[in-house]
Amino acid sequence: MDSIDIRRECTHKGLCVYLYEDPEKLVREYMDVDHESSQTAMAETVFGIFVIRKEGAEPGDDPADVGIILEGVDVLDELGNVPFAVAMLLALVYALILSYPPELKYTFEALQKIIMELDGNKLSSKAQTLKILLSH
Repeated sequence: MDSIDIRRECTHKGLCVYLYEDPEKLVREYMDVDHESSQTAMAETVFGIFVIRKEGAEPGDDPADVGIILEGVDVLDELGNVPFAVAMLLALVYALILSYPPELKYTFEALQKIIMELDGNKLSSKAQTLKILLSH
């Protein structure tokens, strides 16, 4: 995996943490050897990104699979990396006119309105504070 992809993935997870949201609600990691329990957990996922890692993989190794789950259904897979999956998830939200999950509302608001600069006129106080900090 390119180091830029690793840094971007860490940035996405760090954004969740900064906004007091759980990054595990956005990106869930599974091991490819535990297929049955992974499938069960993925079927219970309403909204998120999954990463399947090979057994014994190092942190910098490419994942076996990266994809998007909506309403328990694997709607996209083989995306390659988490940053691309986040971009595709934002695109799906727009295309399907979905609401952001409440447990990640500030993360997605920041991605949409600050990073992507889409409809950035109305910001929550958390997003406004982040935008001001980023502008310095």
